[in-house]
Amino acid sequence: MKLLIDTNVLMDALSDREPFSEMSTKIVSLCSEQKAEGYFAMHTISTLFYLLHKYKPAEEIRKDLYDLCRIMRIAYADQDAVMKAIKNDAFRDFEDCLQAECAKAVGADYIITRNTADFADSPVPAVTPADFLSRFDA
Repeated sequence: MKLLIDTNVLMDALSDREPFSEMSTKIVSLCSEQKAEGYFAMHTISTLFYLLHKYKPAEEIRKDLYDLCRIMRIAYADQDAVMKAIKNDAFRDFEDCLQAECAKAVGADYIITRNTADFADSPVPAVTPADFLSRFDA
């Protein structure tokens, strides 16, 4: 099963943000244990590096991101997909549209996010970490 993990879920796991970190860490663990094939959008890495400075020193962030890249694969949107995203006004948030294009590019089964409403027009279904884990465990 292929999962595109949204920035907010990775941020929760890497920064230990409560009350979301436990579920988010379980999602990352599934990928680490190769029970799911995890992806994150290429632009997520720079966003995480920037946001994590609030929680950790740069050396620790670099280590965490390096480890994340060993666990998951990076999803890319090519120029045509980016141009399509720019023209797609169904998404209120352009970054979410890029996430959806990256998920589509890798053939993801789900986008794992805390903001499923932002992906109502996504070609790949979006589910929360809790919803995914309840389906996965079933």
